[in-house]
Order: sequence, then C-alpha cells, then structure tokens
Amino acid sequence: MTLFNLFLYLLAFILLIIPVGKHLAKIIMYEKTIGEKIFSVIEAPIFKPIKCTCENMSLKNYILSFLVVNLVMYCLTYGILTMQGNSPSLAFNTAISFITNTNLQHYSGEWLNGIASRLALINLMFTSAASGMAICMAIIRGVMGIRLGNFYEDIVKSVTRLLLPASIIVGVGLVLCGLPQTFDTQIIVKTVEDKYQVIPLGPAAAWEAIKHLGTNGGGLFSSNSTHPFENISLWSNYIEMMSMMIFPGATTVAFGIVAKNKKQGWYVFLSIFVLFLISFFMIYYFEQQGAPIFKEFGITGMNMEGKEVRFGLIASALFTDITTSFTTGSVNNMHDSLTPIAGMMPLWNMMLNCIFGGKGVGFMNVIMYMILGVFLCGLMVGRTPEFFGKKLEAREMQIITFLILVHPIIILVPSAISLVTELGYGGLSNPGFHGISQVLYEYTSSAANNGSGFEGLGDSTTFWNITTGIVMFLGRYISMVLMIVVGYSLYKKKSVPVTETTFRTDNLTFSFILFFIILIIGALTFLPALALGPIAEHLSIWR
Repeated sequence: MTLFNLFLYLLAFILLIIPVGKHLAKIIMYEKTIGEKIFSVIEAPIFKPIKCTCENMSLKNYILSFLVVNLVMYCLTYGILTMQGNSPSLAFNTAISFITNTNLQHYSGEWLNGIASRLALINLMFTSAASGMAICMAIIRGVMGIRLGNFYEDIVKSVTRLLLPASIIVGVGLVLCGLPQTFDTQIIVKTVEDKYQVIPLGPAAAWEAIKHLGTNGGGLFSSNSTHPFENISLWSNYIEMMSMMIFPGATTVAFGIVAKNKKQGWYVFLSIFVLFLISFFMIYYFEQQGAPIFKEFGITGMNMEGKEVRFGLIASALFTDITTSFTTGSVNNMHDSLTPIAGMMPLWNMMLNCIFGGKGVGFMNVIMYMILGVFLCGLMVGRTPEFFGKKLEAREMQIITFLILVHPIIILVPSAISLVTELGYGGLSNPGFHGISQVLYEYTSSAANNGSGFEGLGDSTTFWNITTGIVMFLGRYISMVLMIVVGYSLYKKKSVPVTETTFRTDNLTFSFILFFIILIIGALTFLPALALGPIAEHLSIWR
C-alpha cells in the first residue's frame, strides 16, 4: 500500500458515507427506506411476539427496554459459556465483553468451546452494535426536538436495514477474497512432513463481516486479523478497514441531514477526521524510524516486528489507527510490538474515545464534546449557551462534566490498583515502562469498549477477568444512559429563535473549537499517565 493508494482509499471512504448517511438518516427519522416493502415483511414477525406497536416511548421506558434486553442477552450468553466448560470468571468477562461491544478476549479464539458458544457470540455482535446505534439515534432525535422514538423499533431496524444487509455484502466479498465459511470447527490434515496437524476453522467470512461492520473486533482466531483465515490479502484488508469506518463515518452525515443542515455534519466530520489523520501520521512516522538499537549496528529500516509482510507498514499503521479510532479492537499487527510513541497513539485514540468511535456510541461522545464547546463559548461571550435552539442549563452540564470525569476514573484507578497489587503486577511480561503501558492499554481498551490489547499481559486470570469486566460494564452503560437523559432533557425544552447573536455550530470556527476542546481535555486528563508509560519508554530507548 502506497501513500497514493492511501489517498484513494480515504477518498472512497468519504464518497461512500454520503449514500449510507442518507439511508441512516431515513431510519433515524422513521422514513421509508430502500426496500421498504421487503424489510417490513421481515420485521413484522419480529415485532408481533413482543407486541411492539412502534409507539414513542418515555425516557423511563426507553432506558428500561434497553437495559432489560441487554440483561436477558447477557444471562443467556453466560449460561451457554458456563455449560460449555468456561470458568465462571471467564464466562463473566466474555459475556460482558461481547454484550458491551468490546470483544476483549481473555481466551484463545481457536479453542472456544462448541458451535453454540460461537453462535451466541456472533448474535451479540449484531445486537450490541444495534443497541449502540439505537441509543445514538434516540439522542439525535432528542437534540433535534423530534421525539425519543421506540427502542425495539430502533434495534430491530438497525439489524434488518443496516447490519444484516451490509454483512451479507461484505461476507460474500470476503469469501471471494478466499476466507473460509464453514460450521466445521477444525480439520485434521496430513502435512508434507508426513505428520498430522489440526487446523482450526469456522464461519470466518460471516464472523469478519459483522466483527468489523459492528465495530466489534473479537477474532475467530487468537491472532485476529493477522490470521490468513481472517484477513488473507491486501484486498480483504481494504474491505475490513472500510467496514469498520463506514457506519461511524456515515453517522456524521446523517446528523447533518436530520438537522436539515448538511454543513453541520461535514464540519463535525472535519474536526474528528483531522484528529484521525494526525494519529495515523504519528504512527507511520515513528514506525518508519525503526528501533535505535539496530541503528547502532548499522542496520536501518522501518519497524516490521509484529507485522505481516503481506500488508506492509502503511496498511498496518492505517489498520492500527482505524481500529482504535473507530473503537473496533481487531488487529492486523501486534500493538505490543509498536515503537513507544506509535504505541501511544492507539492509546490516545481510545482515551479520547470520540474520533468517530464505535457504532453510534462514538458519535454520542462527539455530541457530548459539542455541547461542552457550545457551553464554554457561551460563557466567554456572556450569554446563555444554546445547542440547536435549546438552552443549555445546569442539569445538562452537570451530566456532561460527570461523564468527562468517569472515563479517566475507570481507566486510571484500576490501572493504579493493578500496578501496586501482586494480582495485577504479576501479569506483566515487562517490568519497565512498557509494563505500565500494558496495564494502561488493557483498561483503556476496556473502558472505550475497544477490546484490542498489548499482548504479553497475562490477563487470563480471575483478577483481570473481573476487573476488566467491571470497567467494560461501566464504560458502556453509564455514558449511554446519561447521554440519553441529556437528549431527552433537550427534547422537552422549548426552542429558542435563532438570532444574529446565536453561536453557530455549522462553520469552520466551531470545527476548530471542537478539535481543540477534544485535544486539550484529553491532554490534561491523560498526559501524566502517558508520561509514565510510552513517553518515558521512548526517551529511555532513544537516550
């Protein structure tokens, strides 16, 4: 992959999110979409058993429906995993991981017990992604003063009209690239050395499709998208990267369409897209520098440790940036093998947790920073801040402030505990600065519902299963529930007429403000922790 190919790829991404964003906007607005008659027939037997009439829900009913559906799916998954031989702590961690759209895996993907476990987890990859999209759609409607909507209608349509059709298209594409698609879990083959070897198999093409489209990230095989059965060539790599990006990118376009101001969506897109590009070039630059110890022996060249030759440096760096910006969690190279500053950038992406982010939930965090930006600018000019014609008052800002503090708390506090207790410290494979990065990455990935890891950490223990499970739960549900409260609060307020003094959010000035608010808050919150890990490691090895 060359830099010119990178330009063409990003251009294709921008062009593709326009039609997808229009389709998503119709779903948000409950308008007729392409294939309306077909989808209505598919959805009718789903709505009938639960007696869903698609009426508008109250705030209490929407949140309760969301939590009950997730609880039921968790209990069913936990039961299946324990019955098939997984320990209680691992079953707890895995069920929480997949229900929260994290897919952190403390087990080897090849040897997950039984086809029933795989079917349960692939089901959660659909429903967890659809849950996030449903909450995001409700928040957007609330902000725009439309209505809250119906959770059951939102989650079903997110699956039937977004995830499932796209998964079929992507799955077929991956099969054409050469990925296996079978319910066989393994095959025994005779090698050229006249010995026998067990080759793990599975529905790789279908798994990879929803794994990336739903920004899930959990691999069918332990080496994830570095495994040739999950990611066989540069073409499958392109498909998987685009699958991660397409729906989160389209959400910004849909936001502008729902707001009846397309510029609004594109100026928000600009802010987070620039953050995404900065992160990529930082990863690419420092990986290109290689390791200084090699230079002492006259060996020059880029850092290719932990990378697949079939992808090369640019495709590996881009995948790393995408999977942590869009909080998917899949990997086509080992992040533990990145140079220190390059390894810091995936951490940084997840700490900010709003550079596009995961399905629906990422844009929810963008809205949070937009509200904060409007509030701060309103204070500076001495007038009541207004967000899409609704006054921002104490209740909204108290919730936003609390949410901004929750994310670093559930990362830094468990990290500190793990580094001073034997149960946590015993899992480190590197006692130096890199060991701090391993711990910090594990909890950051859990809190951001990402799921990737600095492999080398001995995390398959009861301590790590329980602590990361709790962090995943808090990182998912606190923000989703409270942000929908904010959306509903704005929905109930009367609109204020737009005047010449109204602070506009659909111009380059606001895009600039949003960019720096995200950057500054992230820097102030996490820079001290990063200084102890990847920054200190970089300074030590470069002397």
